Amino acid sequence: MKLRSLSEIVRTLALALAGVLALLPISRAQGTNPNMIPAKEQQAEQDQKLKEQTLGQGVAPAAPKLDPAEEASYKAFFDTSAQDSDKRIQLGQDFVQKYPTSRYNESVYAGLVQAYFAKQDWKNFYDSADKALALDADNVAILATVGWVIPHAYDANDPDAAKKLDKAESYEKHAIQILGTMPKPENMTDDQFASAKASQLSQAHSGLGLVYFRHQQFEDSVKELQLATQGPSMPDPTDLFVLGFGLQNLHRYGEAADAYDHCSQMPGGLQDRCKQSADAARKQAASSK
Repeated sequence: MKLRSLSEIVRTLALALAGVLALLPISRAQGTNPNMIPAKEQQAEQDQKLKEQTLGQGVAPAAPKLDPAEEASYKAFFDTSAQDSDKRIQLGQDFVQKYPTSRYNESVYAGLVQAYFAKQDWKNFYDSADKALALDADNVAILATVGWVIPHAYDANDPDAAKKLDKAESYEKHAIQILGTMPKPENMTDDQFASAKASQLSQAHSGLGLVYFRHQQFEDSVKELQLATQGPSMPDPTDLFVLGFGLQNLHRYGEAADAYDHCSQMPGGLQDRCKQSADAARKQAASSK
């Protein structure tokens, strides 16, 4: 089973949505009631601070100084080729150990998620993702990707299998919720923003569809996988195969054959199996009439 390239996800979200994601926690923290009037004591204190700063009697907080060594280490990490996963991992781990409170740590952990994904080192993949989300619980790229990987790397013999599927479901639903209300950044065109959101939504619906499939909730699985495959020009063959399987279980044989046919047109490990499954679904459709 081939996993979708995480480098594409990270690159797209980093360029398209990172600015928006960075503002989301600020927006929530600054939400105010326009009808609320500050207490007189609070207002007086704020006015006095403003006067002191205006007169030079108060000192505004200084901007954090940039550490040249830290900046160089951060640049070295992201300048390392994504193909050299071992080097990126070493540089990333060195960075977060040396600069545990760096403002760059969320980005570094996200880069480590990418590197561990490439190696299919799931233990460290999940660990890095948890650390990135601890710094920003609304990181859509991490939420959608972890929620997508869990049902793909599913092991029924894992004692925590059910708990992991619940986590994946929660992550994907949260990602979909955030994407539904995310404002467009000023430096993006409408088409660019729509394309970036559509790609990430497809990923989230794919992961959710696979979660429901693992639970044998075929109605829900089919709904999510239809959403995942209706937009992309080249949908994930795994999504199409599982969609066909779910439709067969719902006795919607004609639709199942269509999904399998679509899958069979894509080169890869599922191509022959999808052809066989399409033929079987058509026979079921004919015999059920």
